[in-house]
Amino acid sequence: MGKESKSIKERIITGLFSRFPSIAEQWAKGFKAVESSHIPWTPFTADLSKCKVALVTTAGVHMKSQEPFDMEDEEGDFSFREISGQSDVADLMITHKYYDHSDADRDINIVFPIERLKEMSKRGEIGGLSPRHYGFMGHIVGSKVELLINRTAPEIAKRLNDDGADIALLTPG
Repeated sequence: MGKESKSIKERIITGLFSRFPSIAEQWAKGFKAVESSHIPWTPFTADLSKCKVALVTTAGVHMKSQEPFDMEDEEGDFSFREISGQSDVADLMITHKYYDHSDADRDINIVFPIERLKEMSKRGEIGGLSPRHYGFMGHIVGSKVELLINRTAPEIAKRLNDDGADIALLTPG
């Protein structure tokens, strides 16, 4: 199947999933997700008004000046894009073909609520924003899952820790 045929097929599937959630639900029942019994869980007990918050999104958000995510690799792009906490939303864009992001293209806060978090910080509802946030493509399968888990995720966790982030708010696409 040629590149253009795949792109048309993917747009049709994405459109069907968006317009008919029951089709997406049927597909999801057969989807084999990565399972792990090693995910630590710690109940959140901190005072939110004292917490530094970082955004991590799988919606394909990145700076317009950065290289777009690789949409040609069928297993996905396991890399990330660093987004400054001082970024203006006009400087952000989405590269992702596995969901309909037309609404988010008009208001990126739908998937990357940086302006809402800035407002919450000004009102004292959160302690502040991390200086760095991160965008991922979010469609990672096959051999790329291991790279995401063993290479990319630890790197992001280290960076979040280095920045003193207390909370990483994950937003999907």
